Amino acid sequence: MKIETLFFGITTDLVNTSSMVVEVDRILNIAEFKIFLKDKFPQLENINSYAVAVNEAYATDDVVLKENDTVAIIPPVSGG
Repeated sequence: MKIETLFFGITTDLVNTSSMVVEVDRILNIAEFKIFLKDKFPQLENINSYAVAVNEAYATDDVVLKENDTVAIIPPVSGG
């Protein structure tokens, strides 16, 4: 199953790209996809938390991904 994955902010630097197509061999929910990404990119462990959007809508960990979904990894932002 192909999942378009977009990275924003610091995650772009950590994985050295702003987007990629990720191939997974089974149906995953967001919680499982986060684990998959951390296994593929151990440097993501440096981020304590981040938001995930699926097809431009924020998603909770129980959302199940489908073929050709677009997942955005959105790290926390700070500013003043």
